Amino acid sequence: MASAMSQYELLRYGKAKRFGYKFVQFFKSLPRRLLNLLIKLGIIIKNLVFGIGRFCKDVVMTFVRGTWKTRLTYVVMGFGNLAHKQFLRGLLFLAFEAAFIFYMIFAGGYWLSQLPTLGTVKVHTETQIVAGKEVPTTVYGDNSFKILLYGVLTIFFIVALVFTWWLSVKQSRTLDQIDEDKKKIATDKDDLRGLVDANFHRTMLALPLVGMVVFTVIPIIFMILVAFTNFDLNHNPPAGLFTWVGWDNFGQLFTWGGSKFSATFGEILVWTLIWAFFATFTNYFLGMLVALLINKKGIKFKKGWRTILVLTVTIPQFISLLYISKMFGEQGIINKTLSDWGWISSPIYFWKDPTLAKITVIIINIWIGIPYLMLMVTGILMNIPADLYESAKIDGASPLQQYMKITLPYMLFVTGPYLLTSFTGNMNNFNVIYLLTGGGPTNVRLYNSAGQTNLLITWLYATTVSDNQYNLAAVIGIMVFIVVALISMIVYNLLPSNRNEEDLA
Repeated sequence: MASAMSQYELLRYGKAKRFGYKFVQFFKSLPRRLLNLLIKLGIIIKNLVFGIGRFCKDVVMTFVRGTWKTRLTYVVMGFGNLAHKQFLRGLLFLAFEAAFIFYMIFAGGYWLSQLPTLGTVKVHTETQIVAGKEVPTTVYGDNSFKILLYGVLTIFFIVALVFTWWLSVKQSRTLDQIDEDKKKIATDKDDLRGLVDANFHRTMLALPLVGMVVFTVIPIIFMILVAFTNFDLNHNPPAGLFTWVGWDNFGQLFTWGGSKFSATFGEILVWTLIWAFFATFTNYFLGMLVALLINKKGIKFKKGWRTILVLTVTIPQFISLLYISKMFGEQGIINKTLSDWGWISSPIYFWKDPTLAKITVIIINIWIGIPYLMLMVTGILMNIPADLYESAKIDGASPLQQYMKITLPYMLFVTGPYLLTSFTGNMNNFNVIYLLTGGGPTNVRLYNSAGQTNLLITWLYATTVSDNQYNLAAVIGIMVFIVVALISMIVYNLLPSNRNEEDLA
């Protein structure tokens, strides 16, 4: 009993104090943390410079000390492997080099040469002779979008070649050393066998790695580069060209008070944070409350209640949210029913009043999120030690005290990482806002009459699709990443489960 009491007392008096202490200490240590971050960035830059220096030194020393086979590999990739009868590796290296040379001669060189200007030849009209008559013909010139995209791909191709070239040289040098030591060199059969044996992890990770680079890394870099151009409706390929504008787009964002775009970003950012807070914690605490009520002793038809809640999850949001949007419209079933009952004399403008629209989407989101939380919390509640509640009852704790001192601290400890991911996910919750309000109601005071329920992600979408201002959309995308990353870093460092994983083990 003493052990159980001590655990209860630890939860009752210790958790909140430790969390509050960490919260205060974290913000007190922010200047030191920022200084350490700058120091670490300096160390990273220094290591990068020294790393490049070491790489250049290794390249020179390997050439000086290597055999003629290794030296020839500097020019003909894979030659060292071919000379040591590793034909499979050698031919792959050689084929990669041949493909690179072919690409650079017939395409890559052109894209790289056009990258500094992003194209100079605009669409124009030329006169051609057709059947003895002069016919004006539209001739498209350079395509800035293709130049930027293929320029980025070419740079990645060059980086891949340098990495593969150095791998070929190192393998040749290693094979020379094995040959000098009179040891057995792996054959092609050994290499093929290793792909499904010792090196199977590399085989399995190769395709996901390529997919991550092609579908994640390159698009992110492309988006970042677009933020430094004037790519918009007036400079839209193939009819128009866009060019580099440096930091001008970011200047619009950070010109507080003097830029409509800047003021709009600030207003939408504040609403995004408010939305993410309420969308996360209303679902969290109400979902927990529903789970506690269903799991309470004496409640009948528990499976039936859970099934009813789960059914709301199975309906696609595209259907349910669009239907709800119509329900709350001026002529929707909600206004009609209230009017028939005599409760209202004129329609309630759920989607035209900014404050009412924001409150409505938060309430509707509760209906969407509670079932997920109920299912998750139900499993966690079953793992709370029963002796904690027994000792709390002996100590005279009321049900509310048991919840505040046992259930809630345990839940926050276990679900802390989920709350963080849920908060960041709600900041990018496109479906709920777009399907219910479309970002509206619009406000002429905001940039391009942006909607007042827009989140940063839906505003980014509207800026791209409706306004065709790809450059400013890229700036918004970068800022969304920075905001989410900063919040995640701060909250993650405050989570008790981050550093004290053994507390509730």
